[in-house]
Amino acid sequence: MTDVLVECVPNVSEGRRHDVVDELVAAFAGADPGVLVLDRSSDPDHNRTVITLAGPGPALVDAAVAGARACVRLIDLNRHRGVHPRMGALDVLPFVPFGEATRLSGAGDPDLDCAALAERAGRRIAAEVGVPVYLYGAAARRPERAALPAVRGRGFEALRDALGSPGATGSPGDHPGGPPDPPDRAPDLGGPGLHPTAGATAVGAREILVAYNVDLADADLDLARRIAAAVRERDGGLPAVRAMGVALSERGGPGDRRGGPPDGRGLVQVSMNLLDYRVTPPAVAFAAVAELAGRAGARVEASEIVGLVPAAALAGVDPADLRLRGDVSELLLENRLARAMDSQLEGRR
Repeated sequence: MTDVLVECVPNVSEGRRHDVVDELVAAFAGADPGVLVLDRSSDPDHNRTVITLAGPGPALVDAAVAGARACVRLIDLNRHRGVHPRMGALDVLPFVPFGEATRLSGAGDPDLDCAALAERAGRRIAAEVGVPVYLYGAAARRPERAALPAVRGRGFEALRDALGSPGATGSPGDHPGGPPDPPDRAPDLGGPGLHPTAGATAVGAREILVAYNVDLADADLDLARRIAAAVRERDGGLPAVRAMGVALSERGGPGDRRGGPPDGRGLVQVSMNLLDYRVTPPAVAFAAVAELAGRAGARVEASEIVGLVPAAALAGVDPADLRLRGDVSELLLENRLARAMDSQLEGRR
């Protein structure tokens, strides 16, 4: 059975209201008995939850549609605030090859082809839920939309204005802090404008990545952003790394309502996606961030895995050396899959 399993990792724009997250997870899980919920990871600063699902491809497509419908009902991006960029209530929906028979693209069986599954899910979300879809990764229809950051741009508000959607408050691209959004921003499926409260969803196919964050103490946001620029591939840093610097106001950082240091130097984060952990594993990313922080008089408070990782990504690493939060055995994809499958079999007896 495991050779036909696909992984799906919905990223939803809610990380603070635990009852809402419960309802969202239940919507994804309840769509088909073949869907396994391996993990959920919520962050109040990012105001985002990453859900890790596994199952046969068609079951995950059903789960995607049911989850998208729940996101529309429960999340209003006009009221959403968080440090992570987002353009949708169901922000990102990647399909990931997992079982030996599954493929990123080009599989003879469309149920085993992640790009085909992404296309199928995207069509249904646009048609049945009314949320426009951008296809990215191996499912992208246009090469300039293969990379997720290029699809998301500067997020919901900027994209809404660029498309002239209802609720737009300025001229297209009229947002400070970055270049104007490209003029051709029409979605691949649905539209032409955004859903007024749920925005748009990026649906795609990609390989397994590691979402890895390093929290810094005695640092400010400018330092976190400079370190992020230094380590990300786009700016000449580590290969297969995307990174951004953010403040952690919910954890005692600058502006923390519980009282932060008066000089504004508190807890900040270098938030990274390791697109290929075989090229740049967490240990290498950690070392680079720690060295740059140390040079600036800051220190690593802790690091964290968001979601799950293959055991190979942490092979030979002492978690203490990474100041890694949590029980490592609970972070391993293989362990959580085995547990979920055991629970599923137990429930059928």
